[in-house]
Amino acid sequence: MAAEPLSIPISDGATVSGLWQAPPDARACLALAHGAGVGMAHRAMAALDDGLAEHGVATLRYQFPYMEQGRKRVDSPALAQATVRAAVAVAREQAAGLPLFAGGRSFGGRMTSQAQAQAALEGVRGLVFFAFPLHLAGKPAIERAAHLAEVAVPMLFVQGTRDALADLGLLEGVIAELGARATLQRVADADHSFHVPAKTGRKDPEVMAEALAAAAAWIVAH
Repeated sequence: MAAEPLSIPISDGATVSGLWQAPPDARACLALAHGAGVGMAHRAMAALDDGLAEHGVATLRYQFPYMEQGRKRVDSPALAQATVRAAVAVAREQAAGLPLFAGGRSFGGRMTSQAQAQAALEGVRGLVFFAFPLHLAGKPAIERAAHLAEVAVPMLFVQGTRDALADLGLLEGVIAELGARATLQRVADADHSFHVPAKTGRKDPEVMAEALAAAAAWIVAH
């Protein structure tokens, strides 16, 4: 399914690129932000969109300004959050009444949750995180999750059990504190990139397909 390029205005004439992808039978829409290291066109992001489309979820994936401009250093939280709000607004227009969700891969998911915690994203029913970056690799901590207490909408965490950026025990504790608002979808043996070791006998596409089927089911249920 071809993705339709579009432009997302942020402020003062600045724009970022987006890709709109909607299956004919779309039942919901997800505004999807990329991770820190790769942009919206990366094959991993395209795989998320394609997999969700198979389950009736339209997507708007989009760039953060630093990626749009070819810079390596990520944007300030204020600029990243403003970009999330702008993208959600465009997704809401494109979705034309479909139930709206927001989230992203790693950094993109965290910036989305921070934006929601600051002020509710208009029309967004829930947040979906693919590999939420709870802490830096090798430095287990939960400070990055403090703002999640201010998020009132349902949240889904799709997380590999070997993710070096999210100690599973710590993440489970965070989610328990959030109560009924938060759901954890464990991806067995997967790392931060949702790669699984060959010894498991499973292939990455197979694992990702199962994770996306679960994510789409959660979205539709909410």
